[in-house]
Amino acid sequence: MTRIFSGIKPTGHMTLGNYLGAVRQWAAVDQYRGEALFSVVDLHALTVEHDPARVLRLSREIAALLLAVGLDPAVCTVFVQSQVDEHARLSYVLECTASDGEMRRMIQYREKSAQAQAAGDGVRLSLLTYPVLMAADILAYGADEVPVGDDQTQHVELTRDLAVRFNQRYGETFVVPRATKPVVAARVMDLQEPTSKMGKTTAGTGGVVFVLDEPGVVRKKVMRAVTDSGSGGVEYDREKRPGVANLLDLLAACAGGEPEELAGAYASYGALKKDVAEAVVEMLRPVRERYAELAADAEHVEGVLREGAERARAMARPTVDAAYRAIGLLPAVGG
Repeated sequence: MTRIFSGIKPTGHMTLGNYLGAVRQWAAVDQYRGEALFSVVDLHALTVEHDPARVLRLSREIAALLLAVGLDPAVCTVFVQSQVDEHARLSYVLECTASDGEMRRMIQYREKSAQAQAAGDGVRLSLLTYPVLMAADILAYGADEVPVGDDQTQHVELTRDLAVRFNQRYGETFVVPRATKPVVAARVMDLQEPTSKMGKTTAGTGGVVFVLDEPGVVRKKVMRAVTDSGSGGVEYDREKRPGVANLLDLLAACAGGEPEELAGAYASYGALKKDVAEAVVEMLRPVRERYAELAADAEHVEGVLREGAERARAMARPTVDAAYRAIGLLPAVGG
């Protein structure tokens, strides 16, 4: 049976980009394709300056949202990373397999370290090594597939390299995973900066639609979306008209159809924006309603996470113990 692992960081509220680019496919497709694990990877949120109370609050919010979008604990495993010790155990062993040069070549490290320095913050060592923790997240479970966006494929390639290197040095221990990509709307762009990805940690939120935004807020953000200068009506061209292309991608992802064909139905940007806004509102409505129910039943969510952590630990422990033996460490005691 194919085993699938993916995770989401609690570094901000879940966005429409997170939902369309990954989470919707987790719920609709991936959880049914094999033995699937989906994690709130909260340890990754500690690699940059953060408010501990906010990380805790967002971890709970995102866990509830994963259930609200349709992940079924009877079908897949939903858990929080820090509640399964095997992630941290394996991460150190893999740090002893990785090289400093590999870490410093990671695109996200270069970008985020530059941002931290520009803000006057120190660059944490964990920011440099977090791709190894991500590798541990994946390899601990013997995952065959890792559904990720374009910005994470480099990290999955590193995971593959570490798995192969460890296996060659110390004996066959890890499954070598592969990255898989969603077909539709894998990269939703910021409504105000359509050449930049819609992200949870974007400084300004005017171009970011959050899954829990009220309908009126969603409509306002979409209606204020940046389009493009020039004449020629509504057409789909990612290079020359990224703002309009982003709106057409959103409409296709929310309501169906092909962006190029949808463009022909509109004579004005205003009509396109109105339809996009309504399509987004209607798509998110059941998620927001289910989230409200779950938020009012924190005990149920905690129970799901507790059971998920127990299942995840049972799956990860044999592989991590095998890695410890292979690299020359004594067996774990107790537990």
